[in-house]
Amino acid sequence: MPLKLFGFVVCLLTTNFSYAAIEGKFVQKDNLFPKVQITTTLGAIEIELDRSKAPITVNNFLTYVMDGSYKGSVFHRVEKDDVNEKDFVIQGGGYDTDYNGIAENDPIFNESGNGLKNDMYTIAMAYQDSKPHSGTRQFFFNMENNDHLNPGKDWGFAVFGSVTNGYETLDKIMAVKTDYNEKLGYSFIPVTPVVILDVKMVEAAH
Repeated sequence: MPLKLFGFVVCLLTTNFSYAAIEGKFVQKDNLFPKVQITTTLGAIEIELDRSKAPITVNNFLTYVMDGSYKGSVFHRVEKDDVNEKDFVIQGGGYDTDYNGIAENDPIFNESGNGLKNDMYTIAMAYQDSKPHSGTRQFFFNMENNDHLNPGKDWGFAVFGSVTNGYETLDKIMAVKTDYNEKLGYSFIPVTPVVILDVKMVEAAH
């Protein structure tokens, strides 16, 4: 699959509505660098988010964290850059274990010009092909320094945090067997689903 198709997000099966949960902007609202822990079937990942550079994206992500809808979703994309013999990305947050799309809120403005780079072990917002302001709930981890995902003449992908713990969990996910999935129509789908069991806030340091 060509890398230019990176923004793979299928929204046809989702229903757009506003959740009644706490909005992300009110979550640890005085903390510019809130942390979350994602617990998966292969281990935990801790992420430090960066409100100073990506406030819209961070607050959007935290809204989904607080409504609980990331629980039970999967990492549907574990992709390597086979041409260059490198790892590429791990993407998730948008599908349940049957690969049905999960309901999403309104799309957000693309903050890819915030100065944060798509370097290894950063987290960024996914969007639909050629629609840079279509990001909603899907996110991805960069598993290499993916310079081509940074903005240039065109919009890039907005980085909004970095992994602070659980690198080995991401490495385990990157190593899972993938194959073609008829429902999604791609070959980078894990054969055994990697499920997000929980996402919770890490208590802010005082």
